[in-house]
Amino acid sequence: MKKIVSVSVASAMCVASLMAGDLVKGDGSSFVLPINQAWAKAYYKATGKQVQYNGGGSGKGIKDATARLVDFGGTDAPLSPKAQAKYKMLQFPAIVGATVMAYNIPGVSSLALKLTDKAIVAIAEGKLKYWDNQMLTAINPNLKLPHKKIVFARRSDSSGTTWNFTYFLASVSKDWRKHYGVKKSVNWPSNNLGGKGNPGVSSIIKQTPYSIGYIEYAYAIETNAKVALVENRDGYFVKPSMKTFQAAAAGADFDPKKGFYSVIGYPKGKDSYPMVASTFIIMPKEKVEQNKKVAAFYDWAFDNGKDIAKKLYYVPLPKSLTDKIKKYWKNNGIN
Repeated sequence: MKKIVSVSVASAMCVASLMAGDLVKGDGSSFVLPINQAWAKAYYKATGKQVQYNGGGSGKGIKDATARLVDFGGTDAPLSPKAQAKYKMLQFPAIVGATVMAYNIPGVSSLALKLTDKAIVAIAEGKLKYWDNQMLTAINPNLKLPHKKIVFARRSDSSGTTWNFTYFLASVSKDWRKHYGVKKSVNWPSNNLGGKGNPGVSSIIKQTPYSIGYIEYAYAIETNAKVALVENRDGYFVKPSMKTFQAAAAGADFDPKKGFYSVIGYPKGKDSYPMVASTFIIMPKEKVEQNKKVAAFYDWAFDNGKDIAKKLYYVPLPKSLTDKIKKYWKNNGIN
């Protein structure tokens, strides 16, 4: 009997070990959490291989991946070529998404509110304090905006969404660039409430009348949040949509020699949505076998996950770019 029990325990340990070896773990960007989890579910169904991705913010993704605590990290703030060399990391883009301005103004429907780029900066700086400020009423003459204090909802964690949002603010305003810069964490000057991850900020906006904040578009759709028309670089008010995201992403320059380091940021074009970003995947160079598994997952997602991405309002990478990524994997011995 003891022999049988011992064999059973040994078999269970062996199975557990195999399962642990097959499991690929990642964390980081909450911007990309919905699509990574949707892809992982479909990938498991198609291949039987497990990929586990948790959020936590881009700061966590970078910290955990560079510390070798996970197989890969997700970050919306790409590592510069210098940082990639310092931490011995590989990097490639995975998907393109957009940051939107979601609001909760009773009586004002979605896509009714227009926001200039300068108004968004003023809200973030805390200089635009009330909804009936002339800066807002002048471009929204048909809306009855109330004399209520604006509550700004923002990220409390180290966030790639914040990095991309502050990149937009710094592109619009020299004053913002000088005093606050482009960062994953900001000491916000405005009347604000902080939430962890995109889900946390989405929750604040939903529960707080007269609030406004920046979230990834998939979360706006998921929570049925009201979103604003935003002025783009060419002076046009555009709504968040697959068409305007694609127009914004079209001009991105991803160079494999730089580990694909590129910021879409504040693109030109009358049809371009002004706050679009790519999420990047980073992996430790020396973890060749695990990197092969990470690459296999994204290889499958690039070829089979486009429709899943579009349903969640992400922009799939074009074949010309995924071909570059696959060549980059091959050149680094992981494909």
